[in-house]
Amino acid sequence: MKYKNNMFDKDFYDTPANAGRSLGNRLLLGNRFYFYFHNFFVFFKTGMCARRGELDAENQIYYSNQNFRLVENCGGKIHLKGLDNLRKLAGRPVILLGNHMSLLETALFHSIVRPYLDFTFVIKRALFKVPFFGDIMLALQAIPVTRQDPRQDLKMLLREGKYLVKNGKSIIMFPQGTRSENFSPEDFGSIGIKLARAAKVDVIPFALKTDFLKNGKFLRDLGPVCPENHVHFEFGEPIKVEGNGKDANQQVIDFVISRLKEWHNN
Repeated sequence: MKYKNNMFDKDFYDTPANAGRSLGNRLLLGNRFYFYFHNFFVFFKTGMCARRGELDAENQIYYSNQNFRLVENCGGKIHLKGLDNLRKLAGRPVILLGNHMSLLETALFHSIVRPYLDFTFVIKRALFKVPFFGDIMLALQAIPVTRQDPRQDLKMLLREGKYLVKNGKSIIMFPQGTRSENFSPEDFGSIGIKLARAAKVDVIPFALKTDFLKNGKFLRDLGPVCPENHVHFEFGEPIKVEGNGKDANQQVIDFVISRLKEWHNN
């Protein structure tokens, strides 16, 4: 076994208060490139694993755990809550809907969610062309959308999504589209709710705060690393989609807003 994921045997996880930065991070005075160098190396190894056809559940968690520890080695504090809501599903597929803040969430989701659920993402089709990332997404059976033709995207999502759900795979979606530190409810679409209704599965709302890793002004994917900004992930109870799904979508939005407000006030 390459890992033993015993970090999350409770409903919550909090980085120990006395957890310190790694020696390398301290020697480089917390320079952001310490994080990006190690993060890219994990990304490269994961991509190569996918190319070899070996990116199974064990390796997904193994590499994502390295990113999890990298955040803590850079002085970041990670807080998880609502893990019992994932555990109680006992592997039953669902649609997970929440906000999208930075690249960090995709680096950590397998460490946090994969022990409980097999899942994939909905991503822009163009990202399949990105070296290594595209290999990872192909291995995960990610669903591509263009974000240029909403009608065609919905057809693709419903067709591929229902097939994957039927075969036991959950789907993580960011209905607001692009990543942003500011959550905008009006940009939070209902496409995920439509998929859940069509696939006849529940929705799990999630909220996250990952501005530990900010978006860059000039190079969006190489923004500042801010260890003073604590990382938060929280997962809510399953929501049944009834009628046109409007109430379910509002429940997800309300969940995200309430958690972001709480975290920003602390």
